[in-house]
Amino acid sequence: MTSTVAKSKKKIIMEAAARLFRDKGYSASSMRDLAKAVNLKASSLYNHIQSKEALLQEICFNNAHRFLQGMNEVEKMEASHLEKIKALIRLHIEIAATDITSITAFNDEWRHLKDPHLTRFLRLRKSYEQRFLVLIKIGIEKGEIKDMDPQLILFTLFSSVRWLYDWHRKDRETELSSLEKQITELLLGGIKA
Repeated sequence: MTSTVAKSKKKIIMEAAARLFRDKGYSASSMRDLAKAVNLKASSLYNHIQSKEALLQEICFNNAHRFLQGMNEVEKMEASHLEKIKALIRLHIEIAATDITSITAFNDEWRHLKDPHLTRFLRLRKSYEQRFLVLIKIGIEKGEIKDMDPQLILFTLFSSVRWLYDWHRKDRETELSSLEKQITELLLGGIKA
């Protein structure tokens, strides 16, 4: 079997696992469920993956790194801090709309990670939050953002985009660009100075 075919099979398994974690929850999803979802025998799954926990780890860390990479790009932008926050909101929308299953597991099922992976994941998550918070604080200092509690702004923004994977998976016809425009206008209208 070529590595391309193996990678494709692993990707199929990862997506199926993320869907199962979304629909049934991590704890209620079994390797037998996953094998059935990808049309393999349960014993054959282990040719492609280590364990259910390893799948969850990969899903969570892939998404954490995707957000951190987006943050790296945004921090380098020659733009106002309000524009940088807008870019990060678009990043959340894009990820939620294009990788619905993985973002679901990343948002909800990470709690099932075990140490040392849980500690490492929480460190990455905290780093992202702190860097986002710095952008908000500088935006406030520069008068681009209303003088409000930066933590309140941060968690309001996060909670305002967290539900997107639920809404978007209901076969809504809204185009991604329209969705981004509406949400960024709604959110930034409340904090723009």
